[in-house]
Amino acid sequence: MTNKPLLSIISRGALLLILTVGVMSCIVTGCVPSFKFNGASLDYSVYRTISIGNFPIRAALVYPPLQTTFENELLNYISRNTRLQTLGANANSDLSLEGEITAYNLTPQAVTEDAYASKTRLTITVRVKYTDTKKENADLDQSFTAYRDFDASQMLTDVQDQLCQEISEEIVIQIFNATLSNW
Repeated sequence: MTNKPLLSIISRGALLLILTVGVMSCIVTGCVPSFKFNGASLDYSVYRTISIGNFPIRAALVYPPLQTTFENELLNYISRNTRLQTLGANANSDLSLEGEITAYNLTPQAVTEDAYASKTRLTITVRVKYTDTKKENADLDQSFTAYRDFDASQMLTDVQDQLCQEISEEIVIQIFNATLSNW
């Protein structure tokens, strides 16, 4: 019989118990690991500048603050997640992003038994033209869409600013991942 210190045996047992409980907890509660990739995959010796153009609203339904909200979110996200120098529209740069807000729609969702909608969906679509002056076949012309549902008993004017901010953030991440992140 070996003489293992009692503390060592207890410590291993406690660790095994903690790991078992942790795994069982994840299985029972549906714990799912998640990974967030938000860094750019750019060669900064090649790419130094990006021009960001205006994104005018070309949708049938217009909410004027949306343009500023979206443009600010795009500029801030690129500034936080890359080392690129941001330039204004039509500047001579290594990369450029420009486009337009093509849809701003409200649609009823979750119709109840009395034929009234209990939820309303706000959907925004942004068309983006991405140009890479350093690499052939890297350009992109694509639309990105995101939405948020809100309770139909709420007035759009009460939730519009918050929803536009949330949707803009989601669309900006989609754009970033499709262009600068290249995952």
